[in-house]
Amino acid sequence: MTKSMFNDRVEAGKALAKSLSDYKGKKVVVFAIPRGGVVLAYEVAKALDAPLDLIIPRKIGAPNEPEFAIGAVTEDGTTILNQDAIQYLRVPDVYIQEEVKRQIAEIKRRMERYLGLRPRPSVEGKTVILVDDGVATGATIRAAIASIKKKKPDSIVLAIPVGPPDTIEELRKEADLVVCLMTPEPFFAIGQFYRRFEQLSDEEVVQIIDRLK
Repeated sequence: MTKSMFNDRVEAGKALAKSLSDYKGKKVVVFAIPRGGVVLAYEVAKALDAPLDLIIPRKIGAPNEPEFAIGAVTEDGTTILNQDAIQYLRVPDVYIQEEVKRQIAEIKRRMERYLGLRPRPSVEGKTVILVDDGVATGATIRAAIASIKKKKPDSIVLAIPVGPPDTIEELRKEADLVVCLMTPEPFFAIGQFYRRFEQLSDEEVVQIIDRLK
């Protein structure tokens, strides 16, 4: 691995696991953000001998520009909105309400696909380690953290291999601890810091989760 690049998500996950080794033997639940984050979270959960769960935040895209995030939502309806962007683009409330419903339906579909009837571990009074393969704007991760807080964990640790410095500083206000292996500048996209950054299929996500049974 060079100073500024990971070979793949497995390597990044093992590096994260090493940096989190102090949590082994403690009351920990590892949460992955699918799809890519599942690869790294598996390595972390395996190294810490901790249960693995999923949280799926979904971006709320702007009208006619779905890649431009005006917010994010999680399965339980926890919603984070960028009010400045909403006002600037004059996004109607009814659009946001419908988009939230649509994204929650997609989250539930994915959860059923990935976990089936698998029991979910309790996080109350435990440390939650939230893992993704990187962060850019942080909108979806902020929604994930807000949702996890409702489950009353003892603390939330955000563990990611790479993210831009300004976003990481903002996320330090949301999580109890942020473990980020690299904060390079300039930062254009998460994939630029991986030699291999293929998209995972739903089937691959299920296979990875099943390894920890």
